[in-house]
Amino acid sequence: MKPWYGQMDPEVPRSIDYPKISAYGMLAQAAERNPNGVATLFFGAKIRYAELLRRVDRFADGLAELGVRKGDRVAIILPNIPAYPIAHFAVLRLGAILVPTNPLYVERELAHQLTDSGAETAVVFDKLLPKLEAVRGQTPVKRVIVAGIREFLPPVLGLLFGLKDKSGLRLDGSKGQVSFRAMLGKNAPAAPPVSVTPEDTAILLYTGGTTGVSKGAVLTHRNILVNAYQTRHWLWQLEDTRETLLCVLPFFHSYGMTTGLHLSVVLSSTMLLLPRFDLNDVVKRIGKHRPTVFCGVPSMYNAVNNHPKATPKTVGSIRLCVSGGSGLPMEVQKAFETLTGASLVEGFGLSEASPVTHVNPIAGKRKIGTIGLPVSDTDSMIVDPETRKPLAPGQQGELAVKGPQVMKGYWNMADETAAVLQDGWLYTGDIAVMDEEGFFRIVDRKKDLIISAGMNIYPREVEEVLYQHPKVSEAAVVGIPSAVRDEVVKAFIVAKPGQTLTRGELLQFCRDKLAKFKVPKEIELRDSLPKSAAGKILKRVLRDEELNKRPTKERKPEE
Repeated sequence: MKPWYGQMDPEVPRSIDYPKISAYGMLAQAAERNPNGVATLFFGAKIRYAELLRRVDRFADGLAELGVRKGDRVAIILPNIPAYPIAHFAVLRLGAILVPTNPLYVERELAHQLTDSGAETAVVFDKLLPKLEAVRGQTPVKRVIVAGIREFLPPVLGLLFGLKDKSGLRLDGSKGQVSFRAMLGKNAPAAPPVSVTPEDTAILLYTGGTTGVSKGAVLTHRNILVNAYQTRHWLWQLEDTRETLLCVLPFFHSYGMTTGLHLSVVLSSTMLLLPRFDLNDVVKRIGKHRPTVFCGVPSMYNAVNNHPKATPKTVGSIRLCVSGGSGLPMEVQKAFETLTGASLVEGFGLSEASPVTHVNPIAGKRKIGTIGLPVSDTDSMIVDPETRKPLAPGQQGELAVKGPQVMKGYWNMADETAAVLQDGWLYTGDIAVMDEEGFFRIVDRKKDLIISAGMNIYPREVEEVLYQHPKVSEAAVVGIPSAVRDEVVKAFIVAKPGQTLTRGELLQFCRDKLAKFKVPKEIELRDSLPKSAAGKILKRVLRDEELNKRPTKERKPEE
């Protein structure tokens, strides 16, 4: 028997009987079960489940008329607005493959993902259309569907938004540009019936690696459906049709997709949609709309803790939270639970596993500083990083997981797939330890990986941009612990002989080529960088030097 079985809440099954339907079937079931229930709540505007399903079907018909077929890739470049779930489930209904794309990507990053996936159709936020069009000629994209906020707002708010919006955006049909609103309003012929099986590919969820090479994790309909049900059963205190989930984690991220979008649908409950984490607005919306569930990253909970208007009265509707993305500090956990009265537990996941693999029990025994126990139908072990032989409890090694939520592999990357998937086991690259009771604790993240406010930043990608600067001779990027954002990006730079560099010009260079969250927050110019005998830059030395210079309170507990 697995040691964690005895620690799971008794209400949580060790194995689940999953419905044998496509991911679109989750929404169809929700609409059948709770047709008049509010599916999305967006600045006061409501879409009920029956209406959401109708819009999804109409949008799917429009996509089919444009030529989207089973297996085609469709990129979604949207924040959390009602257009996202509509496009998401419409693509899944057709058996096409979703390519969720970070709206914060700069042109270079956007072009890579669109090209690598082979996406010929993109659903894009209107403010991001110029960015997409700037790189579109470098990509396979033929059709662009443009969505805005105004059409989903309440009438008065929509009018005010329209008066403030001076962008004057005009779509060009000759370039294959179509408005999202027109797609919903058009009576397109019904899409031909499509046979979609649970084992069909549903999503290419792009993730990075310590090499900085962006990879598309191939997730099936079964993968993402299973993970939604695993999460729902683990959070057994939730009540179907009665919850309101604060959806501020972006849906393009695996964590937000499962614990926000899909979990809401499985519960036939309400998604309170927020396009971004604006602290003042988050606290305001919690007080006004009274969400009951909040899945986020530690920096979000820490921010709410320190907001002057966050009181038990204003944020006390929240009763259950899961923290992921990075380690949850004990002080943040205790303060948030005291403030709200909620249960806040830490979990763990990765895009390659849809993503949830471990969570602490929500009612029973939990261990601060651990990622908890494997969820239903999930096996986990610690192995020797070199031989991959299982290690005993208490021994540190590489974390491996196995379960029905694990991906098929990486998109068009056979060697990378073989390196992490063997006999159904996913080798995560994270160094962890399991205790005698089956609780797992992450000791160290993937080598060099930086976690900032829940976002993964891969140093090599930042370094490669820095090396493109004509005056840069050497660059090394590391993550420095931060009391606010988990870690911040710091770059160490050596200029070429005879060249003079400034921090300002390097920052501007990075801003033009990297998403905002990847741009170094600190830059240090040096005459040289520490190296091994083989000439390898010793990043650990740089990081240790920084830790020794900084106050103890900025260091992580394990340090």
